[in-house]
Amino acid sequence: MDIKSSAMFAELQSMAQQVRPPAEQGLEVSSLNQVGNTSQSDFSGLLKGAIDNVNALSKTTGDLRERMELGDPSVTLEQTMIASQKSGIAFEATIQVRNKMVEAYKEIMAMPV
Repeated sequence: MDIKSSAMFAELQSMAQQVRPPAEQGLEVSSLNQVGNTSQSDFSGLLKGAIDNVNALSKTTGDLRERMELGDPSVTLEQTMIASQKSGIAFEATIQVRNKMVEAYKEIMAMPV
């Protein structure tokens, strides 16, 4: 499965916009300036959010499958299949991001100092 990097970047940007600004979190901007470089924490938070999203999709799919197998009339086959496809695509995208990160790490480690 080939995932375009521009689509992945757009997904990451949309997740970043969902993160609340510091003022809404009850933190003062001046206290954030004292921390220093927050790019690492922004990236780690963004990555954790993306992984949590994939995990939530997987759990939802499992719940829908179980409910459908037990004969819950409020769950349709279409809902279950769509949730399953969403979960599969999100997992494949996560694998692709992991592979790119490992590739970048290996490339950086191979650089002469």
